[in-house]
Amino acid sequence: MKINEIFRSLQGEGQFIGTPTVFIRTSGCNLRCSWCDTAYAFTKGKEMEIEEILAEVEGHETQHISVTGGEPMLQKDINKLLDSLLELDHHVTLETNGSYSLENLPCSEAMMVSMDWKCPSSGMDDKMLLENLELLSPLDQLKFVVADKKDMLFVYGFLKEQPAPCTVILTPVGGVDLLEVAEFVLKKKMNARVLPQLHKLIWGARKGV
Repeated sequence: MKINEIFRSLQGEGQFIGTPTVFIRTSGCNLRCSWCDTAYAFTKGKEMEIEEILAEVEGHETQHISVTGGEPMLQKDINKLLDSLLELDHHVTLETNGSYSLENLPCSEAMMVSMDWKCPSSGMDDKMLLENLELLSPLDQLKFVVADKKDMLFVYGFLKEQPAPCTVILTPVGGVDLLEVAEFVLKKKMNARVLPQLHKLIWGARKGV
């Protein structure tokens, strides 16, 4: 499995925001979002055996694990890694971009799928698999990164037609300018959370945090 980096930090996004977490960032992504902030993970990384990854993770003595990317679903041994982490009694968040089927993922109350549905500003909104929405459970989360009013209107209309079975989160591109998004969600009476990227508020646009 090709791994870009493994590090311990605070979860910066979603329902577990602020929670000490070990991040396993895989290499490679099939999408090229216009505002991507982890392009360094497209190609760089090293091959690691599952046992090597687990040994490094266990050294951090942290319950919460985020498997992210890039796009983790590109890795052929992704389910083996997820199963192994769950067997070690970790809570696992799988960060995925919604363009690969979630059908064969492990089923566990200790795993949350965090699916990042792409909005028009990304240039990748036509790559999403609509059937993935039916595979999400109330334990999961559906995230939208929004760049402008067009994106916000897209999310509003999308959720009217396809109500999500889980927590919905809106985050602005860049992760810190929340006012416009917050006012839109309140005005439209949306059942969604508005959250920042906490790591950027704390450390700025740095790797390994």
